[in-house]
Amino acid sequence: MIEPVLKDEALLEDVARAGGEAPDALHVRWLGQSGFLLEWNGCRVLLDPYLSDSLTRKYAATDKPHVRMTARCVDPGALTGIQFVTASHAHTDHLDGETLRAVAAANPGVRLLFPGMIRDEVRRRLEGAEVEEVELNAGDEAYFDAEQVRFCGVTAAHNEVVQDDYGRSECVGFLLQMGEFRIYHSGDTLWHEGLLEKLLEWRCDLMLLPINGNKPERRVAGNLNGTEAAALARAGDSRWVVPCHYEMFEFNTESPAEFVTACERLGQPHRVMRCGERLVLPRSRFEED
Repeated sequence: MIEPVLKDEALLEDVARAGGEAPDALHVRWLGQSGFLLEWNGCRVLLDPYLSDSLTRKYAATDKPHVRMTARCVDPGALTGIQFVTASHAHTDHLDGETLRAVAAANPGVRLLFPGMIRDEVRRRLEGAEVEEVELNAGDEAYFDAEQVRFCGVTAAHNEVVQDDYGRSECVGFLLQMGEFRIYHSGDTLWHEGLLEKLLEWRCDLMLLPINGNKPERRVAGNLNGTEAAALARAGDSRWVVPCHYEMFEFNTESPAEFVTACERLGQPHRVMRCGERLVLPRSRFEED
């Protein structure tokens, strides 16, 4: 079992300390799989957290066991001060009722952002949880906190782009602006037409991209692989890129080595994080410009 670099009380102490150390910086913590905790100027955002063993229990007696590789870094009910949480689509490692109900109990009225086609599933899994629902489909934007925080929905292909007749999305990625910092969390996606154009508009400080690849023999929808993630960050003019969606389940993972090699070949600044680790960006590229 891979142990997080920080977990439980040590992680919570570091979260509490981070904002006081550098409130104007962007603090980024990988929570495992596609989950991240972001903080800027006292605002905390949870991106697609999976902090339970619900999938391991669900598939334990099947021919597709979800054997956990990395220990859970924190009890989701211990995370406080959360203003926003996202669920990019309905797969449980991105929309985990067990995690999200605990987050909502610790942060009553937290805003949950998700694509419209999964609304019924959101309500089923979070029944009774005190959350403010914010539907965000591809192309939608939402502003909060005197426009210091902005979310924009981005089309995701997992493996196909799916929208209903009302323009609601099944899967999205999130472009997020916190002050001057601009972040792209892709959710689960392949590279698809129109994605790069949107990313170039934003010139992100940071992209958070999956690297587990698209292998039909796994019998799950796929993602970018390491080479594709590095190439997307480089083509999209991202200041930094961090990989995710690996080292959670034995049947659906990849080594970050391919990603690192591709980034080095392309000259793309990157950081491979350990679960529970914090990355600090002291200023945005727009402040530097």
